Amino acid sequence: MARILAIGDIHGCYSAVQTLCALLDVRPEDTLVTLGDYTGKGPDSRKVIDWLIQTQHRCNLVTICGNNDLLMKNARKSKKHLQRWLNAGGQETLRSYTPRNRKKVSIDDIPHDHWQFLDRFLQPIFITPSHFFVHANVAPGVALEEQPDSYLFWKKFKRPVYHYSGKTMVCGHTSQKTGLPDVCGRAICIDTKAFHEKGWLSCLDVENNIVYQASQRGKTRQFRLSGIEDLLEASQVNVPVQHKPIKIEPQLLSAEISQELHRSSKGL
Repeated sequence: MARILAIGDIHGCYSAVQTLCALLDVRPEDTLVTLGDYTGKGPDSRKVIDWLIQTQHRCNLVTICGNNDLLMKNARKSKKHLQRWLNAGGQETLRSYTPRNRKKVSIDDIPHDHWQFLDRFLQPIFITPSHFFVHANVAPGVALEEQPDSYLFWKKFKRPVYHYSGKTMVCGHTSQKTGLPDVCGRAICIDTKAFHEKGWLSCLDVENNIVYQASQRGKTRQFRLSGIEDLLEASQVNVPVQHKPIKIEPQLLSAEISQELHRSSKGL
């Protein structure tokens, strides 16, 4: 049976993604949704982009654009854009492209097929009858097809507000220090700090509610979403009080949220 598998922020962690895919045993009929931020922080950004390009031919790959990917694409526009990217993980990314006999990094080392992939195949959102997948977040009272960039790429997963469509959101972007997904009803964040020494790269089997994880060191584990609280207790991790989700219909949006959406639509 075909599965929908969502993978959180990879951040240059090629070893983790290889281990994770071996655990998943991805099949041609599966839909693999990667939630963005493919480069930076980890050591193997180039290998991750190569893997994405190759994986397109092995299954139905859906590649969501993350804020780091957006910065990388915009780095070609000007020196200012380039410096902004370098300050946000671009240095680590370029090192993965730099020949070993050269210390100085250069954006010119990124091959054409990688730019082509980033320009042609990254999308802001993926929608199914029951779920939607984004990098960061969505504005609750705005149609999924009309979401502002400030939410799609930058908005943190802090106090999630249910989208009026009733669909479940699966996102990344906000790294979870516990190493476990943050589940808040119809909002699930699966960025679990793959690049960190104690972090994990997470994959959610959407229909079966199973989480698969792999680390850069080659460790793996899997568990059901319903078992996360038991794992937290077993590891004695101190976590904040769980978010209290809010459901808001578009016509009932508070003045505060309406103003925020208005600012977001203007890119402020």
